[in-house]
Amino acid sequence: MSGIPGRDDAGRVAVLMGGASAERDISLRSGEAVLGALQRGGYQAEAFDPRDRALEGLRGYDAAFIALHGRGGEDGTVQGLLDLLGVPYTGSGVLGSALGMDKWRCKRLWQGYGLPTPRGRLLGPEVADVADTLGYPVIVKPVREGSSLGMARADGPEQLAAAYRAAAVYDTDILAEQWVEGEEYTVALLGDWALPSIRLETSHAFFDYAAKYQAHDTGHHCPSGLGAAEEADLSTLCREAFQAVGGHGWGRVDAMRDAGGAWWLLEVNTIPGLTGHSLVPIAAAQAGIGFDELVARILEEALP
Repeated sequence: MSGIPGRDDAGRVAVLMGGASAERDISLRSGEAVLGALQRGGYQAEAFDPRDRALEGLRGYDAAFIALHGRGGEDGTVQGLLDLLGVPYTGSGVLGSALGMDKWRCKRLWQGYGLPTPRGRLLGPEVADVADTLGYPVIVKPVREGSSLGMARADGPEQLAAAYRAAAVYDTDILAEQWVEGEEYTVALLGDWALPSIRLETSHAFFDYAAKYQAHDTGHHCPSGLGAAEEADLSTLCREAFQAVGGHGWGRVDAMRDAGGAWWLLEVNTIPGLTGHSLVPIAAAQAGIGFDELVARILEEALP
């Protein structure tokens, strides 16, 4: 990787943060952290909140650091606009962003590539029992939402219907997915490099919104405790999964390891959180990369 560019190389950088998605508050936290890191590094970085400013104003910038989470920022829409404006930006392009955001189509793509991912099916408003196709328990998810918003475990038909209603607050497409019992891991990707894996530990039924942002007993174990061969296998699998959806620049892939030691891909996050306590900075720190350097490297991936 080449050296970190200076202020003169990058020009004016818009840090896109906030927006109007359900993850606005988290995006503002990520954006403020990114903005501080870039300004400390001498970049001409400025906050840009698409909820409060016309997107046409991005024409005046030389690059954009996207710290928007959720729809309108992580799903390919703002990426398409930046492509039309000719403004380089961080992270994946239109296709990778759209596929990464859509859990159902991402799953179908992985299945087509022969990559391991739990079985799933879409649910309709008349929620049909999934015992014959998936068995119980299942995890119910809005197809295009992040931060585990709207997700719930269902152990039977009544809970399935309730979980569908909760998820439908966030999306019209709802996914029921086979439950995998085991340990959850996440692998951050920076360019072609897989950072050290993190093993997640929570007292909750799964790594839900409260476990991510509110609980005080959530564990982020890095090193994760995997042996060298296991770490290599997981890193390779997550790189393949990221590349399969067209991921680029940086991102994160979540996976489970079941009781038999088999890996199962869960989802892709093309714009993970970037606060000092988020998962990607934790992995980067384990690799010897401080937060400010991490942010600068992500920006460098976007620059011509």
